[in-house]
Parts: sequence; C-alpha cells; structure tokens
Amino acid sequence: MAPRATVIGSGPNGLAAAVALARAGYAVRVVEASTTVGGGVRTAELTLPGFRHDVCSAVHPAALSSPFFRAFGLRARIDWVVPDASYGQPLDGGRAAIAWRDLDRTAAGLGRDGDAWRALVRPLARHLDDILEYTSDQLLRLPRHPVAVARFGARVLQTGTALDRLTFSTPEARALLAGVLAHANAPLPSPGAAASGVFLAAHGHAGDGWAYPRGGAQRIADELAADLEAHGGTIETGVRVDTLDGFDAGDPTRGDVLLLDTSPRLALTHPSVPPSYARAIARYRYGPAAAKVDFALDGPIPWAHADLAHVPTVHLGGTAAEVAASENAVAAGRVSERPYVLSVQPSVLDASRAPEGKAVLWAYIHVPAGSTLDPTELVTRQVERFAPGFRDRILASHAMSAAEREAYNPSDIGGDILGGAFTMGQAFRRPVVSLTPWRTPMDGVYLASASTPPGPGVTGMAGWLAVRQVLRDAGAPASLEDLFPG
Repeated sequence: MAPRATVIGSGPNGLAAAVALARAGYAVRVVEASTTVGGGVRTAELTLPGFRHDVCSAVHPAALSSPFFRAFGLRARIDWVVPDASYGQPLDGGRAAIAWRDLDRTAAGLGRDGDAWRALVRPLARHLDDILEYTSDQLLRLPRHPVAVARFGARVLQTGTALDRLTFSTPEARALLAGVLAHANAPLPSPGAAASGVFLAAHGHAGDGWAYPRGGAQRIADELAADLEAHGGTIETGVRVDTLDGFDAGDPTRGDVLLLDTSPRLALTHPSVPPSYARAIARYRYGPAAAKVDFALDGPIPWAHADLAHVPTVHLGGTAAEVAASENAVAAGRVSERPYVLSVQPSVLDASRAPEGKAVLWAYIHVPAGSTLDPTELVTRQVERFAPGFRDRILASHAMSAAEREAYNPSDIGGDILGGAFTMGQAFRRPVVSLTPWRTPMDGVYLASASTPPGPGVTGMAGWLAVRQVLRDAGAPASLEDLFPG
C-alpha cells in the first residue's frame, strides 16, 4: 500500500511538495482554505469583468532559475513574458533609470556610474547558478562554489552598510539600486535588504530577467495542480485548518506525513509539540506588512518618461534618500506621505490582462504589521507624480489592507507576505536554527513554507526541500532528477 501524505496549504511551496510526493509514490491529499488553489499565485477579476489582476505576487524573477521549477519544466509548460527591461525607477522632472536585461544598455543609461553598475552586478549575473546552488537551500553548510558566494557576500556588505554611499555618485544609479533593495521590506541600508536586492538585481541581467506568466500568476498554480492530479493526488478547497488537533500520527485521514505550507505557528497547535520547540517558534519574528491596490484603467499609464511605458515593473519612490526614508519609517511603525510603491503594469506586454485598449496596474506599499490603512490614495498620488493624468485613467480599484491580507491568508502574519522578517539572522534561523529546519519534533510533521529555507519567492524550493527531508527520513532518498526524469 502506498504511503499517504496530507499537505495543508496550496501555495507554490505546498503544491511543489505535493507534486514531488506524488511522483515519489505517495497518495497525496492537499487541503486549502480558499475556494481556489494558488496561495501567493492567484489571479482574479478583482475590479471589473475582463480585468485580470494578480492577487498576491505578479512578477517572478526567481521562478525560472529555481532548481525545482527547472526540473518541473515550468519554462516550457507556461507562456512567459520576458521583458527587455526588468525594472525601472522614475525620478522627478521626467527622468528615469532603467535596468534593462542587457547590462551594457543599462550601464550606458547610467552615465558615469555605468562602469560601477557593471562591476556590482556582472560577476553575479554571470555566475548566478553557482550562487543559487548555495542560496536555494539551507545556509548552514559549505558552498560548492565558494568564490561566487564570496563575491555575492562582498556585494551584500557593499550595499547593505554605510559603504553603500561610496558605490554610486549619480541620483539615477543610487535610486535604481534603492528600488530593488526595498523589496525586502527592511530598513535601508541593512544586510538583509542588500542580500535580497543584489540577488534580484543579478536576476535582472541574467537569463529571462524579471519574467512573468502570460495570463497571470495563477498559471503556475494550475500547472502544479494538474501535474499533481495526473499523478493521483487530490485537492480539497474550502477546508480551513486552524488547529492540528486531530492531525496526530494516529489520525487515519492524515496519512504517514503532514506538511504545512503555512505559518509555523500552526505547528504550535499540534497536541504533541514539545515546549522547547514551541518556545523556538514563538521567538521567530515576522516583519512589516504590505497593503495592496489594483487598478482597472481606461488606457496605458501616461508616464512622463516614455520608456517606462514598456517596463512592467516600476519602483515608485523617487530618490534613494526618499526610498530609504519610506522604508525606515515603516520599520519605526509609520507610513511615509511619499511611500515606496512596488508597481507592476503587466498589461503593457500581456494583452490578456485587460480588454482591448485598457490596462491594469498592481501596486503595494509597505506598512506596519496589522495596519488597516487603505493604500489607494497614497499609491495614486505617487503614480500621478511620475505619470501626470494617471488619476483620470482610473475606472475602478480594489484595495487590501495588511489586516485584510492576514484575514485572507492567515499565514501572512500581520500582513507580512515574506513569511518572516527578512534579516541576516533569520536567514540562518528560519524558523529555527537547525540543519534540518523542515522537520519538526512531532512525528511525521514537516514545515514547507516561506518560513523555512530558502525563504520567500515563488520558487517551490521550500516545498521540495521539505519533501527531500521526508524521503531521507523514510530511507528512500531521491533527487529532483529522479522525480522529473528528462
């Protein structure tokens, strides 16, 4: 009789774990609180009919470089939009800095900072696979490619400390870097933000850059779900799990193993959780949150800088000093009047997202955990600042505060969409200090979410690494190549 497994949560990590287990011969059942699968990769008509908005994540720089998704064949399964420009940062006066996939083109647009940008990013982009070998797994180990990892670490120190002031001299280059560092929702400068930002910047100039699925992020979840069902797995939606009472090893519906694509706090509800493990999980910190707004527009955004009309991801925040002030205000429990806005206009290269001639805009700001702030007006003002006339293009909008985010997905504690505060300390303690952080002390219970290595991002790797641990513990180790031959 085949071993059985239950996966709670159908985000990309939960579905990746379910797919890997099913291919390893397990009878897999996935339970999901929502009426649709996907977790952080859902797409829906949030505003008006025909306008398709990504509910959570929108652009996926690390998806196509993920070892799991490479083995899964995600590049071939989905039609990907691969922009010429990975991201841009407008400045007042109609200026802008743009990170083109072509590194030399980017450098040419940064004037006297062009060579410095090349020096910062080129060695990382050229050796991205070597860096990924280390960063896509538990960090408490020796890297297979120490020189590449050392280069990465040096650039984290360069951009994540006071040394960042020495890296660039022009407002354009400084702003372009600040915009990508701010993804981490952490103080600037800080090593945690730098590790995330430099990693993303390297992706911007390597391979497919900052690609995204044509038709919406939901395509990722749908492909994983289809593969799971093709290998005998089942998915039950509308099943909310608030406690693991009844999911112990003797429960006949749980099966041999239980994987949690949730906050680790759910593990604290297990009837057999040891006090020492409960204390360790309680010490794990969550970070600030995101408040999001989606817009249905009656036409393209009228950017003051014409090239931004072709750049899907646009960081709105002004100068590097303004971006840092915004992020540091959030860390102090406040929201800036001119917040950093992470925005995506997918319809500029994907006509399926909106009716002909229309457009969509996805945007969020960082806010303190648990905030009830509606971000619509703050975001509208920042877009209008760099695209005069934007307000007149709005047909409808849909907002989700940080508090509403947590209600929508209880795994986003306080509205934290990264699965925990993004600090260097928690890169090694995610959510506990352990060589096997996916395994819990409870019999057959494993963690498989962004709160475990390698952390946030639509990569499926936390799910796969949890399954790798399950298979090792069962005495049947397998590699990605074993599960996805050819």
